[in-house]
Amino acid sequence: MTRAYANPLLAAPARALPRAVAIIGAGTIGPDIGYYLKSALPDLKLYLVDVSQKAVDSALLRFQDYSKKAVARGKMSEADAVAVTSNLVGTLDYADIAGCDWVIEAATENLTLKRKIFAQIEAVVRPDALITSNTSSLPAAQIFSALKRQERATVTHFFAPAWRNPAVEVIAWEETDPAVVEYLRWVFCTTGKVPLVTADVACFMLDRIFDNWCNEAALLLDRATAAEIDSVAAEFVHAGPFFVLNLARGNPIITETNTLQAEMEGEHYIPAPVFRSVDTWVTVPPGKRVEVAADTARAVRERLLGILFSQSVDIIDRKIGELADLDLGCRLALGFRNGPLDLMKSLGEQATGRALMRLREERPGMPMPTRPFDAYQDFLRHILVDDLDGVKVITLRRPEAMNALHDEMNDEILSVIRRYENDPRVTGFVLTGYGTRAFCAGADIGRFVDMLGDAPAAAQYARDCSRLLVHLDRMNKPVVAALNGMALGGGLELAMRCHAIVAVKHAWLQLPEVTLGIVPGIGAMVVPYRRWPHATATFNAMLRQAERLKAVRAHELGIVSALADDYSSLIRMATARVRELSNTLVPIGDAPVAVSIDAVEARSAGGQILSRECIAIMEQAIRDAAAAPSFAAALEAGYLAFGRSACTAAAHEGITSFKEKRQADFSKTN
Repeated sequence: MTRAYANPLLAAPARALPRAVAIIGAGTIGPDIGYYLKSALPDLKLYLVDVSQKAVDSALLRFQDYSKKAVARGKMSEADAVAVTSNLVGTLDYADIAGCDWVIEAATENLTLKRKIFAQIEAVVRPDALITSNTSSLPAAQIFSALKRQERATVTHFFAPAWRNPAVEVIAWEETDPAVVEYLRWVFCTTGKVPLVTADVACFMLDRIFDNWCNEAALLLDRATAAEIDSVAAEFVHAGPFFVLNLARGNPIITETNTLQAEMEGEHYIPAPVFRSVDTWVTVPPGKRVEVAADTARAVRERLLGILFSQSVDIIDRKIGELADLDLGCRLALGFRNGPLDLMKSLGEQATGRALMRLREERPGMPMPTRPFDAYQDFLRHILVDDLDGVKVITLRRPEAMNALHDEMNDEILSVIRRYENDPRVTGFVLTGYGTRAFCAGADIGRFVDMLGDAPAAAQYARDCSRLLVHLDRMNKPVVAALNGMALGGGLELAMRCHAIVAVKHAWLQLPEVTLGIVPGIGAMVVPYRRWPHATATFNAMLRQAERLKAVRAHELGIVSALADDYSSLIRMATARVRELSNTLVPIGDAPVAVSIDAVEARSAGGQILSRECIAIMEQAIRDAAAAPSFAAALEAGYLAFGRSACTAAAHEGITSFKEKRQADFSKTN
């Protein structure tokens, strides 16, 4: 599974984005795949092909329904809804798709049927058209064995609901042109998906986890009920296996996929017989649970963990998928609270081994680890690292959180910088975000909840969160922030500490902390006034009223040094800037600076009432930091102000509202 770059957007695409796509199968998942594509590429001409006119008509109506709901919820404009529902063609005739750039088969999981469909497709499409199957389990080598041009065909496995679930597996099988795999990775990442490359084996990577997790749950019904098993599983997943099976009507799917695995890899994968006799499981929804006897809960827990770890180590040992992709895919596609390898890490070697030993005793034949425990933990979980002619490009990859920072990501970035900063072959570093939407949406505030009301603890938390930023301040090699999208809060504070910032034209910057009743404590009240003193009024508005700053305006102010039209040119600009700055770095100055702060209404740029107390703490911190005799002392003023803000009623309301997913109401805190 060799790939040119870890970050799919660094690869030069072999062709342009598709202009016409056909989806074969207008049933359950086909229209959802189409809706995702049309939402991301509104000008796309999309063909929905089926043998049933009723299915085609129903699929077209689904586009109307989805777009109306999106407009009603404020997720889509009326103009975008018109674009999404335009240029749609429903047809029963394969001849209509002759001009398509890409054909995606999303029909029933039947090998004979799929082979017939692909023969019909190949008979009408251009020689350079891409052909992919949405199968969840059938190997590409079986599906495409009769194609004349196998090099342009592979599997692209979407997960339900395909219009919203970001994960998609791209299968690298032996006959596919590697350039096709790289192009599909680029297309998916450009359009908001997270492509995960896997080997061509039955059930690929993520369905191996899901199918065997569900099958193991069914095999446990001899000692617990479905509701009890789902209640135990809730520790690890957002929805238990039986609840998900009901939702997806998945009993026949598990029977099919595990039968396939049993035929190809051994009888220990034979599906539980109960799947053939039950339609719907009596269980509990997410967030609910039933009481489970301690011994039963222990047995269920260890068996579920055992099958999860067994499949995970087998995937890694056989190089079916990569460690970080496995963990990320389980979170994104399957709803696990933590990836299986992260779960192994948190439980430790002893508890992991105990679960595997139970599985080996009760389920002989299941895969067991072939490497030491630590070998399954030695990987970067939240960042990607690429080399562009001596410049290390570090990509923040937490797509489920818009690349938000947390302790582990900070430490991973710092570890890579420390590893290469003294390497003479490395000129410098670029920090960028995964995808096209966000550079970094700020910092996770989960830990901060425990510090409300404790000023010293909150101040120390700000210091701890600054360990990467302080290291950047002291570096001799340049680090350039390449803003591929929004940069918010702590993400913007990270960008500010880089030695230069470049951005795509549609990017924007914001410091929204004041809308949560807190102040930005890791540099935003300090750095802008020392690096860009001419933009004081702009930063005053950003800090105190959460005003957005568009990248184009930031460029006019000299905050952003260059603007790019797209991701590719953004990275080129960033690496060029690294080379320009090599050996010419100017540290942030120690000398005090003059700052003018005018009175402001306690209301955000969006009209939200804000906390006057929070704004007062912020204004005093800006003054204290500006007057501080050194940069370090100025940063300390920011840490202390963050601690003070943690003790306010506004902070309690702001953080509580964030957790409850509502707008904070500061009217009672002023």
